[in-house]
Formats: sequence, structure tokens, C-alpha cells
Amino acid sequence: MTLAILQRTDRFVSVVWPSGLHGMNGYLFLLPAVALVFILVIALGYMLEFSLHELDLSTYRLKEAYSLTNYQTILDRPVYLRVLWRSLLAALIVTVITVFLAFPYAYLMVRTSSAATRKFLLVALFLPFFIGQVVRAYGWLIILGKQGLLNSVLTGLGLPALDLIYNYPAVILGLVQYMLPFAVLLLTPAVAAISEDVELASESLGANWLQTFRHVVIPMATPGLVGSSVVVFTLTLTDFAMPEILGGGTSDFIANAIYDSYFQISNIGLGAALAILLTLIGSALVALMFMIAGTGTLAVTEAEE
Repeated sequence: MTLAILQRTDRFVSVVWPSGLHGMNGYLFLLPAVALVFILVIALGYMLEFSLHELDLSTYRLKEAYSLTNYQTILDRPVYLRVLWRSLLAALIVTVITVFLAFPYAYLMVRTSSAATRKFLLVALFLPFFIGQVVRAYGWLIILGKQGLLNSVLTGLGLPALDLIYNYPAVILGLVQYMLPFAVLLLTPAVAAISEDVELASESLGANWLQTFRHVVIPMATPGLVGSSVVVFTLTLTDFAMPEILGGGTSDFIANAIYDSYFQISNIGLGAALAILLTLIGSALVALMFMIAGTGTLAVTEAEE
């Protein structure tokens, strides 16, 4: 019976996908990714279209005439420039801190000889992925709040309570904790690709561990460093939940301004202009990173050559 089912399945596959098309199997697997990119491009096209129409305050509909009024509004209102600068600065700070913390974690996880330590580090790495970003943000509220765990310890020691939430440092802390697993995951393959024999050879030539780490390990792990930096930077730049929850309205990012434009003041054109501006600035900065540090893990052709 099982053989009959397999024969029928083979006949069905041969009809739907003839043997002459087997050479296109790889392209078939690429179709979902291509379709997704195509949909995103169309969505960006619509967003660009909306950004060129001013909101008619009498009808709360976009005017038919094309104009750059929304972009001029962004430039004329200092609040949007402050929010943009705050977002860029946070993305830079979070990227530097996260990669700095993630690299030793990834190195230890790859190089440790203890199976128990490796399992513990893996569990600690993947566990946060089972907890949503919003839940993690509220978890920080429980820890850092006025009546939170940390302030309870301080007051128990006779020290004054501190204002640890609804400020910029709280947002940075929450984002670093959220981005750290992503950075470790991207750095781990780069570290694993470095042979231990290279480090032993460096030490046999008189270099100490720190010199080996600085002049051998880090340069060879550059593809992972570039890839993790780009991912952390772009995710931080477009983050919404952490600034909204931990910032308490005092440390909004550009994503929060886009949300407010769409759903608070119902100005779709202005929100679209902010989104286009964010896309352009983020893309330009990522391109600049690639120009300075190389294309990292995207350098497929260079690796093949």
C-alpha cells in the first residue's frame, strides 16, 4: 500500500513539475523571497506617493496635487529633527555596546571546553526569543520602577530611590538587552570559522592572549562584526516598543513619530514622509558602514574569489 502511494505521488510530481524543469528547483525556492521583496518595494512606492500629498485640514483627506510640503514640515519643526537625532544616537550607542558585549559571549560559547557551560550559554541565548519585546519592556518596568525590585533594594539599604525609568538611559538599557541575542547569533558563526590553530600559532610566536585576540581574532571575525552591527543598528533605529514603554513619551524615536502621525493626528502624508526619510537615512548609513568596513557576511563573491 505504501509503495502504491509513493508511485502515485511520483506520477503527480512528474505531471506538475516535469523532469525538464528540475534545473529550476533553486529558483523555485527563491520565489517566496523575491515575492516578499517585490511586495515591500510596492509598499514603499505607495508610501512615497502618499508622502507627496499634503493633508487637507477641511476634509482630512490628502490633496490631489503633488508637493514637498510634508518634507518641508519635517525640516521646519525642530521636534522632528530632535527625534531623528535621538534615534540615530541611540542606534549608534546600542550598536557599540551590544557588539562589545556580544563578542566575548560568542567567543566563550564557541571556545569553551565545558559542555555544561556551552549548553547554559545556548539556553540563555535562545530563551529571550520566547519572550516578546513588549513583555521584556514591562519586565524592565518591574525591575526599574519607583517601587520596583532595584529601588526596593536601595530603600532597604537606607538609600534614596532613583528615577530609573521614563528616560533615555532606560530605553538604551532595554534595547541593548533586546538586541544582544541577535548580535551573538550573527557573531557566533564568524568566531566558529576561526581555527584554534591560528590562535595557537600566534601565541607560539610570542603574542599573549590579548594581542592574539586583538590582532588575529577580531580582524578574522570582521564579517560577523559588520553583519551584527548592521542588523542591530537598523533594528534599533526603527524600534517602537522600547521608547514607547520605557521612555514614557520623553524619549520617542522616529518610529513613534510615524505612529503618531498615522494614528494620533491622522496625517498619513506626514507619516509617510517620515517613513521615507527614515528608510533613506538608514539605507545611507548602512551603505556607509559597508564602504568603511566592507560588506561583511554579504561578501559572497569576494569569498568565492
